[in-house]
Amino acid sequence: MHPRDNSNSEPARSLALAYRRHERHLWGLCYRMTGTAADADDVVQDTFARAMERPPPRTDVDWRPWLVRVAINLCRDRLRQRKRRAYSGPWLPGLIETGEPDALLSGVADRSAAALVTGQTASTRYELLESVSLAFLLALEALTPTQRAVLILRDALDYSGRETARALALSESNVKTTLHRARKAMNGYERLPRPDPAKIGQRTEQILTRFMAALNSQDADTIEGMLRDDVRALSDGGGVYNAAARPIFGRDRVVRLYLKLAKKLGVPERWEIQPINGRPALLTWITPPSPRIARFSVTAIDVDNAGLIAEIYAIMAPDKLTAL
Repeated sequence: MHPRDNSNSEPARSLALAYRRHERHLWGLCYRMTGTAADADDVVQDTFARAMERPPPRTDVDWRPWLVRVAINLCRDRLRQRKRRAYSGPWLPGLIETGEPDALLSGVADRSAAALVTGQTASTRYELLESVSLAFLLALEALTPTQRAVLILRDALDYSGRETARALALSESNVKTTLHRARKAMNGYERLPRPDPAKIGQRTEQILTRFMAALNSQDADTIEGMLRDDVRALSDGGGVYNAAARPIFGRDRVVRLYLKLAKKLGVPERWEIQPINGRPALLTWITPPSPRIARFSVTAIDVDNAGLIAEIYAIMAPDKLTAL
């Protein structure tokens, strides 16, 4: 839904201008809120549809606080609906390409040129690319929808306490209390290995390349040497394709799982590494031996400061790959 600006009415012109100025910012916010590109698309479209049908009381001032409030309310509705629905196996976020940083940085309020390089200011807790990482988005699942909104606005998107309160129709003291509780709920994520983001991209790509070569040659010793003792593997087939019904914990079990898959599926027809959700990820295409095996999948990893794989995420669910 793209509002047209060829109308002679002032509200229509204001709406078209608001769309051009705020659509990318809203999309980045909604993606972080919902964890899927499809939901972010729908929420942004619904937000501007609501603005077209029932615009804010004043259209001569900045639309962003009003648009953010509407979008976050819609996101909270989606999160509540998702919690009520049963999901087949582990839930993983939907994936997005992050090769063009401008798509994630555009519309972020009042950051210096230096801060835009990393997407972080002195007052933000998380870099913009970190705040779309799979580990971060999974950690957000432990938060209530309101805690999630406050944490994203304050700690990732650099909103002040006053701006956050205005956007969410909360008092500033309520924002402060909610942020404290949200940060406390993120303690598990904070304890995870978080290597230097300036170095992690190249290192991750090298590790993925070695991991793929070891799988193709079914080299158990090499794979074992690349994994942490407490490595965890998650896979999301969305109920459409075969995937592990539960997380797989521990080096031995993860090695057995991936060697079994490599033997069953053979060498991929094609594979490549692309920047996905802020990190290099492995894209593979195979000839599926059955309809329950996905032809296309994405494998992402988190590595620790020693260069060992701590987490493996395998995504085959079609609705999680639409943005690719």
